[in-house]
Amino acid sequence: MIIENTGLNGLSSELAHLDESAEKLGFVRWQWEYYRATYDLKLEDRTNREDYYLRFNVRAIEGKLESAHAVLQVESVYIGRATFPHGLDYDSPIPQPILNAATQRLQELKKLLA
Repeated sequence: MIIENTGLNGLSSELAHLDESAEKLGFVRWQWEYYRATYDLKLEDRTNREDYYLRFNVRAIEGKLESAHAVLQVESVYIGRATFPHGLDYDSPIPQPILNAATQRLQELKKLLA
């Protein structure tokens, strides 16, 4: 599920600042290569014992990700249910408490990056 109107799409930040800000909120930069990266935040639904991942993609608009001063731009924000053994199902309905937690984290990230 793509999360619209987060205010993050198109926002730019230096890699070092983005990593620090994202880490404060529990995001981890898992996948990355020279020009793009993906940040994930695991959200646990204890009611139905499902895990969901809030994810956002970034792309380098100046430099490469091997430099702390590379400038990255947020491209998209989405959430999905974790599937076994690995992967995300983006078509599953997301419980409202998980969406609320995701929205709160995204707003906090936007404030840190502003």
